[in-house]
Amino acid sequence: MARKRGKGKRKAPGIGAILLLVALAAVCASVLLVALVSFNVFGRLPSQAELAAIEHEEATLVFAEDGTLIGKLFAEDRTNIRYEDLPQHLIDALVSTEDARFFEHQGVDGTSYVRVFFRTILGGDRSGGGGSTISQQIIKNLYGRERHGLLTVPVNKIKEALVAQRLERVYDKRGVLVLYLNSVPFGENLYGIESAARRFFGRSTARLGVEEAAVLVGMLKANTAYNPRLHPDRARERRNTVLSLMERHGHLDARAADSLQALPLRLRYTGLDAYDVYGYFVARVAEEAEALLREQAAPKPARDRKKRKQPAPPPAMIPDLRKDGLRIHTTLDPELQHLAVEASRAHLARMQPKLDAELKAAKARTAWERAKGKKADRAWRTDATAPREIYDHQGVRVDTIGHRDSLWHYHRLLNAAVLMMEPATGNVRAWVGGGHHRYLPYDLVEARRSIASAIKPVIYAAALEAGHAPCTYLSNAPRTYAAYDDWAPSNFDGDTTGGEVALWAALARSMNLPTVDLYFRLDQDSLRDVVRALGIPGVQVQHPAVCLGASDLSLLDMVPVYAAFAARGQRPRPRLITRITDADGKVLYEAPRPRSHRALTTGAADAMNAMLRRAVDQGTGTALRTRHGVGGAVAGKTGTSQDQRDAWFFGYTPGLVVGTWVGARDPAVHFRGALGTGSQLALPIAGQVFHGIEASAELRRRYMRPFTAPDSALYRLDCPPRHEPGWLERLFEGPPEDPTDTSKRPGFLQRLFRDREGEP
Repeated sequence: MARKRGKGKRKAPGIGAILLLVALAAVCASVLLVALVSFNVFGRLPSQAELAAIEHEEATLVFAEDGTLIGKLFAEDRTNIRYEDLPQHLIDALVSTEDARFFEHQGVDGTSYVRVFFRTILGGDRSGGGGSTISQQIIKNLYGRERHGLLTVPVNKIKEALVAQRLERVYDKRGVLVLYLNSVPFGENLYGIESAARRFFGRSTARLGVEEAAVLVGMLKANTAYNPRLHPDRARERRNTVLSLMERHGHLDARAADSLQALPLRLRYTGLDAYDVYGYFVARVAEEAEALLREQAAPKPARDRKKRKQPAPPPAMIPDLRKDGLRIHTTLDPELQHLAVEASRAHLARMQPKLDAELKAAKARTAWERAKGKKADRAWRTDATAPREIYDHQGVRVDTIGHRDSLWHYHRLLNAAVLMMEPATGNVRAWVGGGHHRYLPYDLVEARRSIASAIKPVIYAAALEAGHAPCTYLSNAPRTYAAYDDWAPSNFDGDTTGGEVALWAALARSMNLPTVDLYFRLDQDSLRDVVRALGIPGVQVQHPAVCLGASDLSLLDMVPVYAAFAARGQRPRPRLITRITDADGKVLYEAPRPRSHRALTTGAADAMNAMLRRAVDQGTGTALRTRHGVGGAVAGKTGTSQDQRDAWFFGYTPGLVVGTWVGARDPAVHFRGALGTGSQLALPIAGQVFHGIEASAELRRRYMRPFTAPDSALYRLDCPPRHEPGWLERLFEGPPEDPTDTSKRPGFLQRLFRDREGEP
C-alpha cells in the first residue's frame, strides 16, 4: 500500500529558480556596489571639473646653444605633445591593440566585457586583450588603485568605469587619446609617448615609423617584459602581434604587415647615458635656473614714494623646474663639450696605469687600508664580494669585486675637470666636472684646490699696473726670509744660477725666485686691488707665499681671470643660461646683454698676453706646440702644486679660454715626479682640445681668433731673458739683501767711507 505524502511539505525549488535567485542577488549586489561607489563610500571620485583641469607633470628640457637636447630635469620623465603630433599609424596601432571600439563607445565598452568573460575567462584565450577601454586605463594611470579587501577588484573596476564616462563628457576622442599618450608609463621612470619615442628611437613621435610605433604600443601590455633594449626578442614578437591586429582591423594590408613583420628590431637608444656627457653642466644649470626663477618671481621694489606706501603684491608663483615642462636654453657648445670629454678620458686612460705603478711601488694601498681600518664599519669588515657597476676611464662596466676593492678603485682614480669660456661674453662653452656625474657627482670645476703657479700672472699683472715693464730685471738669487719663519723658496727646476731674469722670462718659465723678488717690489694694497678687480675670492696677499700659489681656488674662479687677459682687461661674468620659457614658449627669463667690467688697463692686458704667448712658444707650455701640433696664436700658463697634488693649465685665445685641472679627489694620491706637473698632466687635455678646434674649419673660425693688440706689443719683450750684473754693478750694489730685513747692509761707497760717517 502506497504511503501518502504529508500535507504540510513544500516542493523544493528547482535549479533554475536557484540560479535566478543567485542572479538577482548578484544584480542587486552589483547595483548596490555601484551606488555605494558613486556616492563616494569607497573614496571620493574626481569631478568633471577636476578632470577638465588635469595637468600632467612634464620634464624640463635643457638645450645647448645650437638647439641640441642635452639634458632633462624631472620627477617623472615626460614631454607632452598635441594631437597634431600623433601620426595616424600610431593611433591605428593603439586603437587596434588596446580598444578596438574606441570611437564607438562613451568610455565603457559592454561588448568588451562580454568578450573577456567568454573568450578570456571561460575560453582561456589571453590574446583577446583586457576589458578596460583607453579611457578606463587613463583613470587607472592617473589615480591608481586602492585596496578594499575582497572588494578591491570590483570596486576599482566600477570606479574606473564611472570616471571614464565622466572623462568622455569632458574630452572629445582626440583629447582622450592625447591624455592617454601623455600619461602612459613605459618603464625606466619614463612617461608619455614623446619621451618613449626619443628614448628608444632617438626621434620625435611625429617621425616614428609604423614598425617603431608598433614597438611602443606593444610595450603598453608590460613595459618591462617588452622593453626592446632589455628583451629584444620578446619586443619584436609583441611588435608583430600589434602589426597583425592592425591588419585584422583594416589599418594595414596583408602585404604591408608581412613586410613590416620581417624587419629586424632597430633601436637608437638614447637613455640617461646619452646625457651623461653633459651631466655636470646640466646640474649647474638647474641650480642657476631655480635662482633666476625665484628672482623673477620676487616682488619688485616700489620706485616712488607713493608706491612705497602701497602694500607689496603677493609673490608670483615659481614654476617647478621638475614638473612644469620648462625649456632652458644655454650657452654650451656640444662640439667643444665632446672634445673636452674625449680628451680627458683618453689622457687619463694613459696616465692612470702610470700612477697605479707608482702607488704600488710606494705600497700606498697598504697604508690606506691601515688608516681606513681604524674606523672600519660593518661593510668594511665583511668585505662582501658582489657584482658592482664600476666607472673607469674606459666607461661603465660590471665587475664582481669586494667592497674594499671598489673603495680603493675610486680612491686612487685620477680625475679631470675642464671649463671653457668665451672671453668677450662670458658664455660657458664646455663644462666637465669629472668623469661621470651619476657615479662621481661632486663637481670638480667648482672644487677649490691649491692653485700653484697658475696664480703668477695675477702678480705680474699687478706689477705691470704698478709701472714695471716686461724687461724689468728681477733677482734670481736664493734668499731666506727671516720675517717669515726663515722661508727659503727655490725654483721648481732647481735653478740656482743666480743673476737676474727679465720679468717676461720669469713668467714664461714660471720661475719662483724672481716672482718672490717681484712680490716684494709691489705695494700690498695695489696687489690687493688687482686681485679684487679680477674677482678672485679668498686670496690673502700679506704673505709672500701667495705669489707661488698658496691659495685654494677653482677653475670657476680662475677661468674668468684669464678671460680678462684675453679680453684686453675686461673681466666677463660667467653666463650659462640665455633664456627660459614655459612649455608653450612664453618667456620667463631673458638674459641681459653680456656684462663685464674693467679689471686691467688695456696696456697691462696686452703685455700679459704677449708674455703668456711666450710661455707657450718658449716656456713651460711649449708642449702645446711640440707634442700637440697647435699652430695658432695661443697664450697659456701651467701650474703644479706642492708634491704634484694638483696639475693646472690655462690656455687661451681672444675667442676661448680653456682651463684644465687634473688630480685625485684625495690630495694624498698623486705622482711623485715630473709626470704630475701641469705640463705633463693637465696641458695635454687642453692640447688635444685646441688640436681638435684647429682641425674643424667652423670651430677654428669661431674660437682661434688672433690677438687684437698689434704684434708691436711684443717689442716690450725685446730684451735678453737673463742679465748677469758686471763686477762694477756688484761692487756698488753689494750682496743680495733680504727685503724683509730692516738692518740694511752697506753698499760699496758706504763701506768705503764708513769710518768717516761713524758707522760700525
